[in-house]
Amino acid sequence: MHPIIYDVAVSLDGYISGPGGDISGFAHDGPVVDDYNARMADYAVAIMGRSTYEFGYQFGLEAGQNPYRHMKTFVFSKTLQCPVNSEITVVRSPGAMNLQQLKETSQGPIYLCGGGAFAGSLLSDGLIDQLRLKRAPIILGGGVRLCGHHPVCARPVPMKTKVYDNGYVFQEFQL
Repeated sequence: MHPIIYDVAVSLDGYISGPGGDISGFAHDGPVVDDYNARMADYAVAIMGRSTYEFGYQFGLEAGQNPYRHMKTFVFSKTLQCPVNSEITVVRSPGAMNLQQLKETSQGPIYLCGGGAFAGSLLSDGLIDQLRLKRAPIILGGGVRLCGHHPVCARPVPMKTKVYDNGYVFQEFQL
């Protein structure tokens, strides 16, 4: 069985994007991004909610296109419309059974891509196995929260910490 891993950049005040989806304050190059890209090569499957998927449209992603060519990608949404020949799979009912089955059949670790609301829902249901935070030395004051507005109570077990010269801190936790 393969784990679901929430691997995300987060501000010091707990936001994965600022107001209006602004991600300009997060690093876009350098060692923290190089390490992230190296981890991306290990994931076999990507999962995300509709808002995260559609966020990619701002960067040239087209409806139905897979943002992660080396991964099988599932977008959990009741309303997302994609062309018949989509490179992604849209999952209409994101129940625990679907994700448990995905964990059992995946060829490798599952990357939970962004999406505070989706991630918060999965975390509150105990479906996330690991948390990988790239803590950015910024304060955003608003935007999308790490776990959306879901009340989450968890006691993550620290597994790894790495401090970067630019003030970033990578933290890995087992849930």
